[in-house]
Amino acid sequence: MTDYAVVNPATGETLATYPTITDEALEAAIAGADAAYRTWRDQPVAERAAGIRKVAELHRERRDDLAAIIVREMGKPLEAALGEVDFAADITEYYADHAEKITGDQPIDIDGEGTAVIRRTPLGVLLGIMPWNFPYYQVARFAAPNIVVGNTILLKHAPQCPESAAAIAAIYADAGLEGVYTNIYATNDQAATVIADRRVQGVSVTGSERAGAAVAEIAGRNLKKVALELGGSDPFILLSTDDLDGAVEAAVAARLDNTGQSCNAAKRFIVVDGLYDAFLEKFTAAMSGAKVGDPFADDTVLGPLSSLTAAERLAEQVDRAVAQGATLVTGGTRDGAFYPGTVLADVTRDMDAYREEFFGPVGVVYKVADEDAAVALANDTSYGLGSYVFTTDEEQAKRVADRIDAGMVYVNVVLADEPGLPFGGVKRSGTSREMGLLAADEFVNKKLIRVGA
Repeated sequence: MTDYAVVNPATGETLATYPTITDEALEAAIAGADAAYRTWRDQPVAERAAGIRKVAELHRERRDDLAAIIVREMGKPLEAALGEVDFAADITEYYADHAEKITGDQPIDIDGEGTAVIRRTPLGVLLGIMPWNFPYYQVARFAAPNIVVGNTILLKHAPQCPESAAAIAAIYADAGLEGVYTNIYATNDQAATVIADRRVQGVSVTGSERAGAAVAEIAGRNLKKVALELGGSDPFILLSTDDLDGAVEAAVAARLDNTGQSCNAAKRFIVVDGLYDAFLEKFTAAMSGAKVGDPFADDTVLGPLSSLTAAERLAEQVDRAVAQGATLVTGGTRDGAFYPGTVLADVTRDMDAYREEFFGPVGVVYKVADEDAAVALANDTSYGLGSYVFTTDEEQAKRVADRIDAGMVYVNVVLADEPGLPFGGVKRSGTSREMGLLAADEFVNKKLIRVGA
């Protein structure tokens, strides 16, 4: 049985299977990527940027087909799927637009005579291990900056995303970048072999803590650079508002994006005492009213979770939380791979739900007395990816943003990602940054060149 298959989570039907790569073909892929690197690194930056710009154009040309693929593969509602293709194109184009800036020399002031610069040069072949929840966006933010700086890519996509993996590989080939970007349907054991290969200089993984730890261990044994983008349990802190309906709308949007399957989704809703009851009532109504259904339908908010297994895992978490004393305010009833908007309250520190990440449309609402209690609760987690702060007090917003242990803080706004804004976390949420100019610094040699007078 193949490890790579398209299984429509809405119906459970297996639509296509793909064989894993043979060891011989994997060796050829590594050799091909290494050979491509030997020439790609020496191409003018403008030429590398032109290739990446063509990739962005092909995303836009094939928008409808690309979106339909991921609706089938992992159940993403169609409107969201189209938006993901658009964002992947925007991210890719961003690195074409900024190619000269991210590869340019950085002068350093020196005390003596002569000059000194930092010159960014590529490392070589990189392995990307990508997740299923954003099949195009995740690839774009890893591949585009690294190809522009002169690296070449081997890409192992999630086993449930073989069709989108093939579609991306076709785009890169049609953009003239065959060999610079290579898709591999590899097993985990084969991925370990790739990481250990002397021709491969680094690995980036986006996924669970368990996956990140496993990859980091192999990379560490082989002294390879590793970039980790892992899980999150982002706080949404509501301290004050002059528009409670707007705050609730933002909270629901931040929780239900991608059917709740986003590492940087708001998952813990921390509300001051004076607003808690009204917020919980409105939040519950909105979460329970989110339409669950056919991901191809225009009015669907929540498609199926990515797989039956994912839905079963989420249901088990919610059931266990209730068994341990949490209050199920709404939702909590699984139907195959479909799971409704669900709200939990009265979660305490001794419950599993206090520390777990709910990867689906489940929001946990907490009541706190004041700012200090809100910040303490927000930081009482092993995660540190994103966070959201809603307040009408500008000074409080600055203060709280400084105090939160997270890689990203969004104040009075949600779903505001842009290609130029770096993405990443601290603690067990990861070790690196993607998107923005910082992404291009992850896998380069920051070479000092000091010249005397």
